[in-house]
Amino acid sequence: MTAGQAEFGSLQIAIDGPAGAGKSTVSRKLAESLGYLYIDTGAMYRAATWLARKNHLDYSDAEGIARLASQTDIVLKPADESSEGRIRVFVDGEEVTKAIRTREITEWTSPVSALGPLRAVLVKKQQQLASNGSAVLDGRDIGTVVLPNAGLKIFLTASPEVRARRCLIDLEKQGETAVFDELLKAINERDHRDCTREVSPLTKSADAVEVSTDNLSVDEVVERLMDLVKSRLKANKQASGQPVQA
Repeated sequence: MTAGQAEFGSLQIAIDGPAGAGKSTVSRKLAESLGYLYIDTGAMYRAATWLARKNHLDYSDAEGIARLASQTDIVLKPADESSEGRIRVFVDGEEVTKAIRTREITEWTSPVSALGPLRAVLVKKQQQLASNGSAVLDGRDIGTVVLPNAGLKIFLTASPEVRARRCLIDLEKQGETAVFDELLKAINERDHRDCTREVSPLTKSADAVEVSTDNLSVDEVVERLMDLVKSRLKANKQASGQPVQA
């Protein structure tokens, strides 16, 4: 039993939502607060996209990319000062934390992540990582496909304009130039592509709690999610007949 399980109890938390809604940052901080394992599934798909580029594969080569991903060791490590708060990502021992955040990889991750054979490989990896029962996973199909029986499902949203501004700031921090209107257009196109793809489309699970991040700071969002976690854990204890602290 981890320290987080001892204090808060065991719970699988699925956090879904569109690109730029703040899932990765919020999920990481929530997991840290709970002492839970954090699994950034989006970073895994970015790593697969980077892997395809490195090996000169066409981004539509579903079988080729899936085969590479199945044969590759993709490791996620906690964020540190060098990663500016983002989870660190390693592919066969090579750190690609910054490389997977370039504009090219960002733009191609969506179509690559829609490849059925690749999703089958990475979903299995994600389920194995979350099998200890105390984990926070974020993505687009966590509550519907990866962890359909998660104890708490959250759907984070934000307006396209807010998400475009966030993307612009992220790119500028990496020294890349971008135009707001172009980013807004790309986000709207990605939303449409993610919601209409045949394999694991972005869908709000019927039992997910929707939280908008438009007018909230990261800490405020995390605080709201912590309240949801505590409420769900309390309800679980009551349902099982365990004593609940006031």
